[in-house]
Amino acid sequence: MRLSRYLLPILKENPREAEIISHRLMLRAGMIRQQGAGSFSWLPLGKRVLDRVCRIVREEQNRAGAQEILMPTIQSADLWIESGRYDDYGKEMLRITDRHERKMLYGPTNEEMVTDIFRAYVKSYKDLPLNLYHIQWKFRDEVRPRFGVMRSREFLMKDAYSFDLDFEGAKAAYNRMFVAYLRTFTRMGLKAIPMRADTGPIGGDLSHEFIILASTGESEVFCHKDFLDLPVPGENVDFGNDAEVAGIVSEWTAPYAATDEMHDETAWTEVPEDKRLTARGIEVGHIFHFGTKYSEPMKASVTGPDGQEHFVSMGSYGIGPSRLAAAIIEASHDDNGIIWPESVAPFDIALINMKVGDPECDRICGEIYGGLQNSGREVLYDDTDQRPGAKFATADLIGLPWQIIVGPRGIANGEVEVKNRATGERETVPIPSVADRFGAR
Repeated sequence: MRLSRYLLPILKENPREAEIISHRLMLRAGMIRQQGAGSFSWLPLGKRVLDRVCRIVREEQNRAGAQEILMPTIQSADLWIESGRYDDYGKEMLRITDRHERKMLYGPTNEEMVTDIFRAYVKSYKDLPLNLYHIQWKFRDEVRPRFGVMRSREFLMKDAYSFDLDFEGAKAAYNRMFVAYLRTFTRMGLKAIPMRADTGPIGGDLSHEFIILASTGESEVFCHKDFLDLPVPGENVDFGNDAEVAGIVSEWTAPYAATDEMHDETAWTEVPEDKRLTARGIEVGHIFHFGTKYSEPMKASVTGPDGQEHFVSMGSYGIGPSRLAAAIIEASHDDNGIIWPESVAPFDIALINMKVGDPECDRICGEIYGGLQNSGREVLYDDTDQRPGAKFATADLIGLPWQIIVGPRGIANGEVEVKNRATGERETVPIPSVADRFGAR
């Protein structure tokens, strides 16, 4: 993509309304535009990041055996009345009446709707286990939306819902999602630590928040330093082997980890002092087992091997891709701007033409641009007539992993300069070897 034809509204100054780093940088880098309180348009650069995040989420959900569907944003209130949540949910739910005076709502979550889908089609234990997920926009009428897309009213959410015959099956489903989440966040360049979360009236211990450490996090967290070195399961993890998956979960829940809400000072004192880590953290995922909370009032049951009807045991598993885009920035930035991990970067490479209009600079940039695209690399080619300093500032601000700098002096020596955005390291590469230097994607 040529920058001269790309919608990239860079802001030179920090917006006054932005309180945290990710909000400031997303606005300055032209990723988002605020349309109202807690409501944002995702501009081309931001949408590319969002798509990259969603792709990783999908791949790991599919690998763990979940099946993607797509449910409406507008839901019938009848389902929520049936489950008993319509009156209890509170003012965060945006309630709507259609032209026929039917009660509707803009979905803040989808337990009722997915349970309705399940009960319409699944009647036997032989069709279990089942996990259905979708990636869809949600709306919660927050009393005070803030921090940009980190806490907005309208947000993109991946929510998955598991259905099993009994608690043992539900626990295995929970473990699969636990491991899938570890892999998902690692692939995005994040170190996510699972921390025990409150299960509310359901009880038990099957609820975890996944927290990344960031100085601007909203929660204070306490964890054992061993988490920083625990191995994340690779692509070869066998999600069909319940014992193997349970073993991974056991390893990842053995050390102490808790947010301030769940912190146990007595248990904390048992952690060796040199192994204690206290920091700020951002929640990027939440998994939760709730048993028959929805299946029982909504009569979602299957015939078991004993010939009896059993209300299915359910769980829900959430990741917010729009929130994740901001969380990655909070965890990966410097004074000059964003530093995208390669897996979620909107483009792989920033190609910077230092002297647009110079025949040799234009020719060499064109050859490099075409060669990199042919090898599968996504390139943002800065062919604008801005001064070099402004081009460098833009490249650093938007945070693409690599910069290729093409100027008359380098061309005279038959080479270009390559800069790694994360480390700042620079190297010179012979012009004919640029495409080979980056290889095929």
